[in-house]
Amino acid sequence: MPGIHPTAIVDPRAELDSSVDVGAYSTIGAQVRIGAGTRIGPHVVVEGRTTIGRDNRIFQFASIGAEPQDKKYAGEPTALEIGDGNTIRECVTINRGTVQDRGVTRIGSDAWIMAYVHVAHDCALGDHVIIANSTNLAGHVEIGDWVILGGATQVHQFCKIGAHAMTGVGTVVLHDIPPYVMASGSSAAAHGINSEGLRRRGFDAARINAIRRAYKLLYKSGATLQQAREGLRAWIAQGVAPSAAGHEAAAAAGESRAGAGDGGVGAAEPLGAAARGDLVLLADFLDGVTRGIVR
Repeated sequence: MPGIHPTAIVDPRAELDSSVDVGAYSTIGAQVRIGAGTRIGPHVVVEGRTTIGRDNRIFQFASIGAEPQDKKYAGEPTALEIGDGNTIRECVTINRGTVQDRGVTRIGSDAWIMAYVHVAHDCALGDHVIIANSTNLAGHVEIGDWVILGGATQVHQFCKIGAHAMTGVGTVVLHDIPPYVMASGSSAAAHGINSEGLRRRGFDAARINAIRRAYKLLYKSGATLQQAREGLRAWIAQGVAPSAAGHEAAAAAGESRAGAGDGGVGAAEPLGAAARGDLVLLADFLDGVTRGIVR
């Protein structure tokens, strides 16, 4: 039998692994499924078509799987899916999806979601994300793997934040943040790449340098977003990227170096397989941008 406190209310139709703990005064709805090793603290409400994986810990007063805060919602059977190994702290609210989008809100695995965070309907969070206290994600927001959102970050609906990006405290996100980029302010502006985070995740100097060159192309070369997309694709196809010296010389000359991979200012440097994959991730993200990116 699961470790269910006598004051907890667990619908008999709910599916809980025998190792699940449910704290005092918590409520578990009929359509809820909870995997092995997950611990639900006291005064937690889990409802709706909510699936929670293994080894999660959900702290007191969290609201998990409630109806979306969307006036168009009319009781449709939408869902919430939470992966494995997540920590969800006090007073976090995570809502189910809507039929106007994918119909499901998704949280990946190994997330650290701090107190008073709100994750709205149809959001999709990757793995290993850290979301600091009092951050709010509006509907349809997409968060990539390894993203860190500083305390009280506010993300507008439909925005996308790419893998390994990071925001400062109190950031207001109105446009997409590309992978690897650090952003802060109201509204958010780009402030370089998250190089320290990349180093901690095992990125070597060659990969970080390639990402730094891509950042300079996107933000320092004078290229338009479309030119930067084309430039990145050219680098990937050629397996080389311009040197940092080439970017600096181009910037000093007031030129756009969007497509420079060879024959341009500065020597071309080869891209290793991992660095090439990093740039593919960035280029793919930019191909999907519809709201513009933070500048």
